[in-house]
Amino acid sequence: MKASTTLLIIFSVIFTGTCFAQITQTIRGKVIEKESKTEMAGVNVVLTTDTAKKTGTTTDMNGYFRLDNVVVGRHSLKFSFIGYSEVSLLNIIVDAGKEVVLVIEMEEQIATKDEVIITANKSGESANEMSSGSTRSFTIEETNRYAGSRSDPARMASNFAGVQGADDSRNDIVIRGNSPMGLLWKVEGIDIPNPNHFAVPGTTGGAISILNNKIFGQSDFMTGAFSAEFGNANAGVFDIRLRNGNNE
Repeated sequence: MKASTTLLIIFSVIFTGTCFAQITQTIRGKVIEKESKTEMAGVNVVLTTDTAKKTGTTTDMNGYFRLDNVVVGRHSLKFSFIGYSEVSLLNIIVDAGKEVVLVIEMEEQIATKDEVIITANKSGESANEMSSGSTRSFTIEETNRYAGSRSDPARMASNFAGVQGADDSRNDIVIRGNSPMGLLWKVEGIDIPNPNHFAVPGTTGGAISILNNKIFGQSDFMTGAFSAEFGNANAGVFDIRLRNGNNE
């Protein structure tokens, strides 16, 4: 009887410890100078979510930082360095499935001013500085967010103003009344005739997109006023940029 009671107590302690164990993940990344794109060493990185116990680190000689054992959930980070404006990232989602990898740009502080807060989900700024008119920037999250997008950038764009999907069975899109054949696809600066499965020759659409939205970086969708590099388009342009690979 005494032995059974002892075993029961031991199993209860182990089970209780397992129940209260917190799932953790890693936040890592790189800090660079905005203008020169060079690595910044010695930048203070602070996890500001828990005000009672702040966790932090500094970037190494190559600008890399790493925060281990971060509890799964929503967190905020603050980056600070003498002579540079502070950068704050709010509501970073940390889940158990994968590490959070960030690339942070810090801008030199010319004059004294209020704190600059940059949110992690900022969108709408064109990645192509030469084509800012009628340009809509989009990210991997947006290709999953819109109803009926099916992780397809063309179907996602049919939710934008002035854009209409031609048929639900295909991802051809009509931009401001122009023919779908006038759409130009570019991936990392290279013209792609038709990035779709089951495509008809001479068209720009198809039933299923070949492109994997999981590798998209910040990309642009243009509906007019194209710069000279997009001279082959008369309806719209998808200028797709790819993410950087994992460096570890």
